[in-house]
Amino acid sequence: MIEIHELWWPMIVSLFVMKLCIWIYQWTNPKGKEKLPPGSMGFPIIGETFEFMKPHDTLEFSTFLRKRMLRHGPLFRTSIFGAKVIVSTDIALNMEIAKVNSVIGATESLTRLFGKKNLFSQSKESHKHVRNLTLQLLGSQGLRLRMIQDIDLSARRHMEIGARGGGLDIRETSSKILMQCLAKKVMGDMEHEAAKELELCWRGIPSGWFGFSYNFPGSTVYQILKARKKMLTIIKEMIVKKRASGEELGEFLDIIFQEMERQGETISLDTVVEYIYTFFLLAHETTPRTLAAMVKQISDHPQVMQELQREHEAIVQNKTDKEAGLTWEDYKSMTFTHMVINESLRTTSTFPTVLRKTTHDLEVRGYTIPAGWTFMGYPLIHLSEEKYDDPLSFNPWRWKGKDLSATISKSYMPFGAGPRLCVGAEFAKLNMAIFVHHLSRYRWSMNSDTKVLRQYILLFPKGTHVQITGRYSE
Repeated sequence: MIEIHELWWPMIVSLFVMKLCIWIYQWTNPKGKEKLPPGSMGFPIIGETFEFMKPHDTLEFSTFLRKRMLRHGPLFRTSIFGAKVIVSTDIALNMEIAKVNSVIGATESLTRLFGKKNLFSQSKESHKHVRNLTLQLLGSQGLRLRMIQDIDLSARRHMEIGARGGGLDIRETSSKILMQCLAKKVMGDMEHEAAKELELCWRGIPSGWFGFSYNFPGSTVYQILKARKKMLTIIKEMIVKKRASGEELGEFLDIIFQEMERQGETISLDTVVEYIYTFFLLAHETTPRTLAAMVKQISDHPQVMQELQREHEAIVQNKTDKEAGLTWEDYKSMTFTHMVINESLRTTSTFPTVLRKTTHDLEVRGYTIPAGWTFMGYPLIHLSEEKYDDPLSFNPWRWKGKDLSATISKSYMPFGAGPRLCVGAEFAKLNMAIFVHHLSRYRWSMNSDTKVLRQYILLFPKGTHVQITGRYSE
C-alpha cells in the first residue's frame, strides 16, 4: 500500500508544472478587454528579444520587422526585454500616438540609466517646461547667439590636430567637440581633473542601453548604474562648489536657476543635476553615431564628397578673412550640406522614432492597445517607393528645392513627432554641418571595409577612422 507521504513530491512537481504551463500560456496569450493586435509574445521574460536585436544594414528594416509585417501586417504585438510591446509601421497611426501620448516608453535598463525622476519622462507639463528651458540654449536663437562659435572653433582645432596626425576617429572626435562645447555652456569653466573624470565616465557607459534589467556585478546595467552614480556626484559637487564660492556657472545653469527664482519654484538641486546628466548623455550617444554614419555614406559616394568640397571651399573663399570663423549666415547657406544631412537622416533612421508608453486603453484599427504597453512606431515611410524614388539609394539631390529646415513631415520624421519631438534636432544638424565643413577642407578617405549596422543603435564594428592627407585646396 502506498503511503500518503510518498505522493507529496509527485503532487508538488505536478502542481509546479501545471502552474508553469498556465503562466507560459498566459504570457503567450495575453488577454485584453478587447481584441489585441496579432503577433507572438515569444518565450516568457525573454520574449522575442534576441531576434529583435540582431544587427542589420541601415538601408533596410530588420529581419525581425519584415517577417512580422508579412505575417501580421503593419501593426502587431511582441515582447522585448520583458516588456509588452505594440509595433507599428503605420505612419498615420504613429503620428496619432505621438500627439496623444507624451509618456516616453522605455525599457527598465533605460529607466535606470536616466533615472525614474528624469524630467524628460515626467508629465506633459513638466516636459514642456524643460523643453522651453532647453530651447533657450539649443533653439535656433540660442545656437546662433551662444553655440555656433564654440562648435566652430572646437571642430577646427580637432580637425587640425587630426590632420597633423594623419587622421582621426569620427565618433570620438565628434563626441569631444560636443561635450567640450556643452560643458562650457552648461557648467562654465571646469577644473581639469573634474572634466577628465567626466570624460572617463562617458566612455565607461556601455552601448547596451536597450537590454535586460538584471543588475549584478559585470552586467551592462551594473556598469551603467556605476557610471551614472559617479557622474551625478561629479556634476553635483561642481555645482555646489561654484555656487558656494560665487563662481560663475555656465549660461544654461544660469537660465535654469533664474527661471526657478522668477517663478518661485522649489525644484531640488538633485533634479537639476539629473537633468544636466541626461542632457549630456543624450548628446554624447546620439549625434556622434549619426555623424559617423553620414561620413561613411559621403565616403562611399565620390560625387557627394566633391560637391561638398566645392560648397565649403566657396564659403571660405567668399570671406575677406580666409581664417575667419563660420557665421550663422554661413551655416544657413550650406544648401547641399543640408541636403546630405537630410538624406543621411532618412536612410539611417530605420529605428522606432515614436516610443511611447500608453496611459490608457486605445482603440485603433479595430484593435485595443492596452494601457501600460510600450508603443514602437517605425518610420517605414522613409524607405517607401510611394514617397521616395529609388528609396534604397543615397541621393542627396532628391532634396533639391525642398524645405531643408523641416525636422518633421508626414513622410520624414527622424527626430520623432508630437510633444516629444527631439529638442536637440537643430543642434544635431548644426554640429553635423560644421564638422563636415572642416572635414571637407581636407583630402580624406574612410576605409572601404568600414561598416554601419543597426542593433537599435548604430554600430561600427570596424571603427569610424578616416585618413587625412592634406588640404583640399593645396
